[in-house]
Amino acid sequence: MAAMETSKSVATALTIAGSDSGGGAGIQADLSTFAFHRVHGTSALTAITAQNTQGVTRVDVMPPEAVAAQIDAVASDIGAGAVKTGMLVNPAIITAVAQRLRVLGLGPLVVDPVMVSRAGARLIDDAAVGALKELLLPLATVATPNRHEAELLAGMKLETLEDMREAARRIHRLGPQAVLVKGGGMTGALRGTDVWFDGERLETLHLRAVDTRNTHGTGCTLSAAIAAHLALGQPPLEATRRAKDYVTAALEHPLPLGKGPGPFSHFFPLEG
Repeated sequence: MAAMETSKSVATALTIAGSDSGGGAGIQADLSTFAFHRVHGTSALTAITAQNTQGVTRVDVMPPEAVAAQIDAVASDIGAGAVKTGMLVNPAIITAVAQRLRVLGLGPLVVDPVMVSRAGARLIDDAAVGALKELLLPLATVATPNRHEAELLAGMKLETLEDMREAARRIHRLGPQAVLVKGGGMTGALRGTDVWFDGERLETLHLRAVDTRNTHGTGCTLSAAIAAHLALGQPPLEATRRAKDYVTAALEHPLPLGKGPGPFSHFFPLEG
């Protein structure tokens, strides 16, 4: 007997990011995070990486036209209750993504400005940083730079809580509706402390720091969780608080995979 169709609405979210063959970050982490939150995930692939817990050995970049076509295909049929961007690689892809997002008017946008790794390794060149600042950040509902990305965007070093607050103010002036400066790369008591600024509220969001080396995919997962909660109708600050709760809990359930810093369980409540 055929199943009856239902008119029940389904929350959706689109991730525009790269593929991680190891499954811990990028598109794979985003889709797992969406699924955990009962949000249907769609994707537009920007690059294919060959990587595992020990590092990246190859990156193949998609043509910007292919990225735009994926976004159009999703938008024209399924739509997107929220969007998040991750690894956008180069100015041509950033330009194509920003142009399609402006034209299509999809749901709220979370920009994870994947420019510098948590360890401080630069991932994109100056031209790509400029395109991201000029074209994409002004479209963002929430931008989620890590410590090193915030330093690059704000043009200052981050050592103290007041530095994080000032960086959030400076980045907000670049156009996003709200900024979350993440403290995962900070030291001492600031580890696990994030700063939120939306032009009115300057909030310090602190949760327990989890002592684990298995942090691969943390930034992707946080931004995806924010997007999931936005797709479910939460306001930006509440979506961010709930996303932080989720990531902190997930970090307490590392996966024993590979020989290097691995991922954590996105579906930790289902573990036996």
